[in-house]
Amino acid sequence: MKEYIGIDIGGTKCAVVLGNERGEIVKKLRFPTKGRDETLQRIFESAEELRTAHVVSLGVSCGGPLDSRRGVILGPPNLPGWDEVPITTMLRERFGIPANLRNDADACAVAEWRFGAGKGCGSMIFLTFGTGIGAGLILNGRLYEGACGMAGEVGHVRLLEEGHVGYGKAGSYEGYLSGGGIAQYGLGSAAALAGLAAGGDERALGLWEQTGTYLGSLLAMLIDVLNPERIVIGSIYARAGHLMEAAMQSVLEKEALEKSRRACQVLPAGLGESLGDMAALSVAMEPPR
Repeated sequence: MKEYIGIDIGGTKCAVVLGNERGEIVKKLRFPTKGRDETLQRIFESAEELRTAHVVSLGVSCGGPLDSRRGVILGPPNLPGWDEVPITTMLRERFGIPANLRNDADACAVAEWRFGAGKGCGSMIFLTFGTGIGAGLILNGRLYEGACGMAGEVGHVRLLEEGHVGYGKAGSYEGYLSGGGIAQYGLGSAAALAGLAAGGDERALGLWEQTGTYLGSLLAMLIDVLNPERIVIGSIYARAGHLMEAAMQSVLEKEALEKSRRACQVLPAGLGESLGDMAALSVAMEPPR
């Protein structure tokens, strides 16, 4: 059976996984993201450790911006110093097999579409909602990348004139709909804020309501523009969606076109904590670019 190595590069942690053509994870190694050179070395060493004679290709899932066609990481805001990193060339030269690169939102979209909550639908949007926020677009049964591979960078869209900084822009959606954005409220991480809300903290509950309002605003825009069958949301929404649901739905009912809204389901990611692993594995399963 063919095997693949998937590499998930995140702003706080990385994972290298070995999986097979049925989409099963066989082994996994995880480590914190540190400096560029140190992290790349850990990635290469982990891939060497997991490699078997049946591995036919490698896949990298990483936050954007990046050039997936050339296989180059272009300096994501959550990965300082990762400028013009030719990751696929480095992997091909080291391992002698094909390697692919995808934006993490695109990679997660394909994984959820093939194996998770988007399975069986023709038009789907995936939102990362983790360290940052970005969208992967499955339109008419295929991944849509845009003219230069930058489609779906919704985190850079302006929400407010000023405010929290995300994706290098004050007031952007990423400044509010991401782990880094939520932390800017000053009450700790999204997990800490969820814990406070669970204990009845009124300020925390209010901030989750506000987050749900902003999320509803983004979803309404996406529903009106792209008319998807499903919007699948990962990470923070999958864990704390119940704290945002009422406010999010209220905005959707007010802002989105009714026919389009009724045609679209909003769901948490179906792959749960294995989503990042499956996303990287899905990139490795693609034909060489």
